[in-house]
Amino acid sequence: MMFIFQACYGTPQDLQYDVLVEGQVKSKTTGQPIKGIKVSPTTETQYQQTDDAGKFSFYTQTDGSLGLRFEDIDSEVNGAFQAKDTILTDVYNKIWVDIKLEDK
Repeated sequence: MMFIFQACYGTPQDLQYDVLVEGQVKSKTTGQPIKGIKVSPTTETQYQQTDDAGKFSFYTQTDGSLGLRFEDIDSEVNGAFQAKDTILTDVYNKIWVDIKLEDK
């Protein structure tokens, strides 16, 4: 039955693009990478934490714009940093994001 539907109408089209989001989070004050920052698209529940070099990467879907949130969830380990939201536009393939967080 599914074969007949696909033969007549085709497969459902995904209206969003899969995008590789990579980047690095650093301290605005010192310029040093920050480990343990939660990086998440604002429209999804998935998230990634930055590694020892402050880097992160994940795939997500976008329709051309992408909101990202950066939160310090282990402030006892690396100091305390303010959360930051950003919106990226014209996002259709692979992007690199450099973010600097301010101290609390």
